Amino acid sequence: MIDLYYWTTPNGHKVTLFLEEAGLPYRILPVNIGKGEQFAPDFLKIAPNNRIPAIVDTAPAGGGAPVSLFESGAILLYLAEKTGRFLPADLHGRADVLQWLFWQMGGLGPMAGQNHHFRYAAPEPLPYAIERYTGETNRLYGVLDKRLAGRPFLAGDAYSIADIASYPWIVPHERQGQSLDEFPHLRRWFEEIAARPATIRAYALATQVNPDAAAPQTDEARRVLHGQTAATVGAR
Repeated sequence: MIDLYYWTTPNGHKVTLFLEEAGLPYRILPVNIGKGEQFAPDFLKIAPNNRIPAIVDTAPAGGGAPVSLFESGAILLYLAEKTGRFLPADLHGRADVLQWLFWQMGGLGPMAGQNHHFRYAAPEPLPYAIERYTGETNRLYGVLDKRLAGRPFLAGDAYSIADIASYPWIVPHERQGQSLDEFPHLRRWFEEIAARPATIRAYALATQVNPDAAAPQTDEARRVLHGQTAATVGAR
């Protein structure tokens, strides 16, 4: 059994996508980040960076004590190795998947996240920041589009954790100021993943967990999500 500490963010969706694809038994433990539940002491024992997602694998391969992990990329890699799914065993295939997984972790996610922040969460419009991160998101979409020309998935013929990591960050493309009409190969990839039964199930779960996901952030949620420093984390 996998205990999944989850909220309905792109990083959270990565893990439900994998678990639904792999058919691993799991239970969702919601962590409402808009209410500050990510700062609860019990959660911080598992996720010291006070971010979702995190997991506890109560039945790790080979037995032994439960394994807890935070960071979505580390979780995907762990689950892929646990199940032997969505990560090639051969050297070249594995390296290809991992480089695109880390590309998402270090580029697409952070840049699209800043795009979202300055468009929707900043207390006042900052045109330079909006232009900067919208343009960088557009560049990264271009990288994806070029990569997907002539291959079904990011690492070739097989669906992998690189695709699972990247897809949730493309779902809100309109909110990022992007049009998939500009990126035909990316659009084809996106639509194929959206139609996968596991994807449909994962996003249906998200609606059950957080039916108000599309509602604007409250002032209190903004304070919790964007007003933290080392001092406030330590104070908790």
